[in-house]
Order: sequence, then C-alpha cells, then structure tokens
Amino acid sequence: MKILHTSDWHLGKALENISRIEEQHQFIDELCDIAEKEQVDLVLIAGDIFDTYNPSSAAEELFYEAIDRLNGKGKRALLIIAGNHDSPDRLCAASPLAYKSGVILLGYPGSDAGEYKTEGSQIKIISSGAGWLELKLPQYDYNAVILSMPYPSESRLDEVISKAVDSENLQLAYSERIGAILHTASVNFRKDTVNLVVSHLFMREGKVSDSERQLGGALMVEPEAIPENAQYVALGHLHRPQQVKGCKVPAYYSGSPLAYSFSEVDYCKAVYIIDAVPDMPVDIKAINLSSGKPLKKWEALNGMAEAIRWCEEGRDHNAWIDLEIITDTIIGSEEQKKLRELHPGIINIRPRLRNQLEFSMDYKNRETKGIDELFKEYYKSSVGMEASEELMDLFLSIANEDIGEENKEIEAGGEEYETKIS
Repeated sequence: MKILHTSDWHLGKALENISRIEEQHQFIDELCDIAEKEQVDLVLIAGDIFDTYNPSSAAEELFYEAIDRLNGKGKRALLIIAGNHDSPDRLCAASPLAYKSGVILLGYPGSDAGEYKTEGSQIKIISSGAGWLELKLPQYDYNAVILSMPYPSESRLDEVISKAVDSENLQLAYSERIGAILHTASVNFRKDTVNLVVSHLFMREGKVSDSERQLGGALMVEPEAIPENAQYVALGHLHRPQQVKGCKVPAYYSGSPLAYSFSEVDYCKAVYIIDAVPDMPVDIKAINLSSGKPLKKWEALNGMAEAIRWCEEGRDHNAWIDLEIITDTIIGSEEQKKLRELHPGIINIRPRLRNQLEFSMDYKNRETKGIDELFKEYYKSSVGMEASEELMDLFLSIANEDIGEENKEIEAGGEEYETKIS
C-alpha cells in the first residue's frame, strides 16, 4: 500500500501581508503530480489545511480543487484531520458529499468516521469507532486500520484536564491522556492490517520555527504516548520535515509545503511516501518539494550601495528577501522605494545604524515639540529611517483617538478624574 503523508498547507496564509496563494497553487500541482507518479493509494493530510478558522473563498476553492484532483474521481482514498488552525465543523461541512468518493474528513478527537456512508465508492469503511477506522481499498486483499487524533485541545477533547492537576503536572497529565486514548484505540490494530496513526500534535523534541502557532508546553506530548504497534505515525503541526526522536515506531512530521517565516530560511520542504504491508517494517521515502519561492536573509554590512549592487546583479531574483542594512546614515523612503523597484521580492528593510543614536531629550526640549515631532525623532533613532507618511497618519489617528477619550473623561469625570490623576 502506497501512502502519501502531507500536512500544514495553511491555505490563505500571507507573508508580511504578501499573498502566497499562487505559490500554494503551485504546491497543489506538484503534490498531485507526485501522487500520480508514485501511484499513491492513500493520502494522509495531518491538519492545518487552512491558516484561519474563517479562510478566504480563494483558500477554500483551492482546498476543494486539491482534494478533487488527489481523489481522482474515487480511485484514491484521502483522510484529512483538523489542526489547531482549522475550524473542525467548517472543515467537515462537505462530509456527506466527500465520503461518497472516499474522502474522509475528521474534525474532533474521537470522531467516528462511520457516521457518513461510503456507498457508491470503491473505497469502503469496513468498521469504525471513536478515533479509529478500518479502510478497504479495492486493489488490496488486506485493509488499513487508522487511528485519527485531530488537534486535541481540552475543549475539543471535551475534557477539563487543567483543573484536575496542578500546573507543574499539567503537561504530563495531558500527555498521559492522549496516550491513553491512542493506546485504547490501538487494540484495533491487527497483524493482517496496515496499522497507521494520523494526528496533529506537538511532540517533545520536535524542532520548531517561528511560523507555528505554538500549542504551549502544557500541550506537549511525550513519545511514550505513541502506540508501539503502529507501523507509521503521520504528524502535523511542526513546519520542518523531521522524524520524532524517542518514538519506538516511525513517527514523522511532513512539515509545511512552503516556508512561512524567515526563521525557515533554507529549510528543505518535503512530503513522505510510505510503502506498507501488514506485519512488516515500512519503507519511508522523502520527496523534496520545489514549488514556491524560497526565503532569504540578506545582511548588507557595507551599507546601501552593497544592497543596491546585489539587486542589480539579480541575486536571489525569485525569492522573498528579509534585508538588514548596516548604515551610517538614515535610509529615506526614496531609497527604500528604489530597492523594492530593483527587487520586488524584498519584504522587510531593516536599517541598523553603525553607531546607534541614543534617543534622549531633556524636559525643556520636549516641552517645545509636538507629539508628531517627538514620534518622528524617536522612530528615526530607533529604526534608522524616516517614518513614512502612512505610518505618521496611523500614529496621529491613534493619538487623536486617545486624546479624545481623555477629554471625554475630563468633561464627565469631575472628582473621579481628579482622583485618578492624583
């Protein structure tokens, strides 16, 4: 049985307000090509399909296009679980239609895949229960038993663990609870089936990046929670492809298909292909992805001229750039504009003054300056560039709102306001 493991698509996610939807389209094209080339029978998508509970219409459209293409009109099974970024109910809204083609959508821990029928499809749910199912694919004389654990927060587990134990033991109690659920469901594994786990968890020893919305130390799961009779564990949440240390069975994060923060510079993105037969070790192959733009960090130690030269040379022309410039002078808006015209992929420009100015002003100087002048001087000394007109407009609008609220309090406050300021 050929299985493809992917996760953390984060459809609709932007990079510093730059849309990545076209790159995500490229990834879906590449993923579908891999599924066809590798003759995949079953696709496991381990959560965080979307980036928000309320994804854009473009993100939802891409998701439905992706599952339709991967499913191949019912020839390939898909099992998709919700991650911490997904709305379980919204993700599963299409279940009555999806199951008829062999696309299984699961939103909550303990979901029973047998709630919807796979009638009319060659892909059959033979039996199921809370958090597990047995799947029949027509081309094999053996079945797959899959334990499913969509993102298990306390609310989604419908259990309150935090009030039952003290804070020091909360992480251990949570991990033990997840382990108990998985081990209980693992009694359905058999020697004549391919035995799999798919979950969206934060495993201890997993390597993190800045682009994950961390679940917190209290929601960390120990390797011992993974059943030892599983043949492969398909995980979602962490964005770097990796094997989980300490697990007694193969447990892998497939990672995100695109780099979603500059902490992921030079990460190799991948999906996993698993070749499995009952009662035998699985064969695991990583396939590196090439879709989407890479993320790069530039540090121009020799100032603005060096950054301009790199742009003119076409350095990293098809990448998103985080640029830091070591400079002796303030970088104005026109210079920033020139850099972005030379290289449209520049996302951030962060000047760092070689001799950082100290922002200090005595009381008398402050008395003679308006709030807008004070902000301009502070911004220039801290950031190393002039504040843009848009930033100044935003600052003044916020400042004026605050002043307006204060004036209302003064007018209505009387003795109460005098007590506040005294």
